[in-house]
Amino acid sequence: MYAQELRRRLPPHFFQPVPHRALWILPYAAIAIAGTLLIALGDLSLLGKVGVGVVIGLVYGSLGFLGHEILHGGVVRQAWLRDLLGGICMMPAAIAPMLWRQWHNVEHHGNTQIIGEDPDASATLEQYHKRRDLRFLYRLVPVKSLLFFALLSVWLSVHALIVLKQTLPQLRGRPRLLLIAETLAAASFWVGLGFVLGWGNFPFFYLIPALVGNFVVMAYIATNHMLNPLLEDDDPLMGSLTVSVPNVLDVIHSNFSHHTEHHIFPAMSAKYIPEVKRLIKELWPDRYHEMPLWHALGALWRTPRLYLDNVRLVDPNSGATYGVLGHGLDPQRVAPLPTRETAALNETTG
Repeated sequence: MYAQELRRRLPPHFFQPVPHRALWILPYAAIAIAGTLLIALGDLSLLGKVGVGVVIGLVYGSLGFLGHEILHGGVVRQAWLRDLLGGICMMPAAIAPMLWRQWHNVEHHGNTQIIGEDPDASATLEQYHKRRDLRFLYRLVPVKSLLFFALLSVWLSVHALIVLKQTLPQLRGRPRLLLIAETLAAASFWVGLGFVLGWGNFPFFYLIPALVGNFVVMAYIATNHMLNPLLEDDDPLMGSLTVSVPNVLDVIHSNFSHHTEHHIFPAMSAKYIPEVKRLIKELWPDRYHEMPLWHALGALWRTPRLYLDNVRLVDPNSGATYGVLGHGLDPQRVAPLPTRETAALNETTG
């Protein structure tokens, strides 16, 4: 529905790839290489190495966003070149292009916020009671926990390993070999660099940057859908959140903040996505969700990560329930739902 109406209002060239955006790889790679050599060969103090590692990590975050755009086909459409460039961008996270396209492009985008279908959707209370690993994780990372935000620094990499473990048994023949080869190529690169530049430098040129890059990417990803309702059918406006950030971040993060827009046109170049946002706000202002990134992160801090049903989050320890966007959640004043509102939601959700 949304895509059809928007296509009528957008020029045809908006739906063509923008190859020159691949040139962003050059400055990002130059900074990362220069920083890595400075750590390995320069006479830096411990604090200096940490600082350079953080800068490299910020660059890796930007590369991740660019790789996301490339692997969706927004930059080039030739499959081999798309995967080559996307693989370079995803190398800091050691995520194979083939895995990302299957997991993210197909499974996540095709089933966003549909429980049991979307590999990125948060768990439900029912799943929590059935799965010991979820109960352990929730005890480890309770509501309003700094540990939840600390775990954002490893979340993407850990989740990728989980998806890889689930995906490999489903593949046979050439696709399976290709996925294994792509994964090993990225991992071997970093192991080889450790031998060449010294394992004493490895934490500074890889581990710290990887943690920072993970955190930057996950700071967006965590807010993209975790405050939205679960869905029965794909609905980008109901199932996604767009966040606002300073313009400079939109430039270096490939407009990843425009997430609702991206879910309507996944293959559109980040260059044109802001115009989609303008049209959505004009056509469907009541269905569109947008807030500053900092407010979204604050709402994540104040709400649990388990769904009681499609439109309520629940703390399994206290039993307190919270609304989601469009169903009782006010990001400015996050608080448990009052009893009467909980009862009303019970009636509307069956």
